[in-house]
Amino acid sequence: MMDRFQKQRWRMVDTQIRARGIADSRILEAMSKIQRHLFVDEALADQAYNDNPLPIGELQTISQPYMVALMTDAMELKGRERVLEIGTGSGYQTALLAELADQVFSIERIASLANNARRILDHLGYYNVAIRVGDGTYGWKEEAPFDAILVTAGAPGIPQPLIEQLAIGGRLVLPVGGRSIQDLIKITRQSEDIQDVKKESLGGCRFVDLIGEYGWSG
Repeated sequence: MMDRFQKQRWRMVDTQIRARGIADSRILEAMSKIQRHLFVDEALADQAYNDNPLPIGELQTISQPYMVALMTDAMELKGRERVLEIGTGSGYQTALLAELADQVFSIERIASLANNARRILDHLGYYNVAIRVGDGTYGWKEEAPFDAILVTAGAPGIPQPLIEQLAIGGRLVLPVGGRSIQDLIKITRQSEDIQDVKKESLGGCRFVDLIGEYGWSG
């Protein structure tokens, strides 16, 4: 059954995602399906498919749709992966990962956001997602290794625990830089040696701070 925002989703995917070079059909299909307006306050629902981030409370944001797609594309998900997400936030990015991977583990430091995201994800039937409240910069050691790790907040450096918890061949995507602007980095672990990684820059970005032991102090 088509909801009233379906045409806006199709337009978003065509003009903001596909037009900017995201070609993975699985990402395009998932973003055409996921009801992004459910992840923002009802008063902002009509803006949910615009080409910009939106506030979700607690000084946090739901990322611009293109940035969500770009970061997801860099993870190279095929469908069988175990994925770690640092920063559940609204749960929208989490839902996309749940569509594209086998299992998603997501950490959120703000309990109210984690609880709200859990409620929406359950409502939409994303039962392959585990969420916990805590310092995401430590990762989720007992569930490691992960085939892909996504950090949805800007870090001053690369948290060492996340590289340690990355499977060989796994991809870590995160914004690194100052508190006002960052560079989106993709790191691929090459071997057992945690220093043996390939780093790529995917361009400039701007995210809220990654708060934690291996991030910024609150």
